[in-house]
Amino acid sequence: MSLERLHALDIAPVRGHETLSDFTERRLTPAVRTCDSFSRRIEDLQQRAAWTSSLLRTRIDIALAKQNRDLLGSMDRRTRLQLRLQQTVEGLSIVAISYYAVALLAYPIKAVPGINHELAIALSVPVVVLGVAAFVTRMRRRLSE
Repeated sequence: MSLERLHALDIAPVRGHETLSDFTERRLTPAVRTCDSFSRRIEDLQQRAAWTSSLLRTRIDIALAKQNRDLLGSMDRRTRLQLRLQQTVEGLSIVAISYYAVALLAYPIKAVPGINHELAIALSVPVVVLGVAAFVTRMRRRLSE
């Protein structure tokens, strides 16, 4: 830019001496080339840094995706295990409730004279178990809605 301005001044040469524009051009041109080269190196370095940063970000994203996949798999296994545990507890609850219901039903059956009490209690067991199972199933459906 300064060389353009010096040329625009159209300074007349003095014999035996170098013109100001020639002197300035001879002295500044290597410095300008050095600055241009340095600027290109900085731009190249910026591009490489951006590329490296992009690679690192990709590596981090892949690691996070793997962690999320593993975490979701673990949560899925836990959910299935909890469902199995809940079903087991429901089955045991049906057995326990049926046991106590039959025990409570045995009192009025024993109060009735003239029947085989043990047979009547034994016949009530499947009815009570099916009734309790139906009740628990209905309650589970209502709660899941």
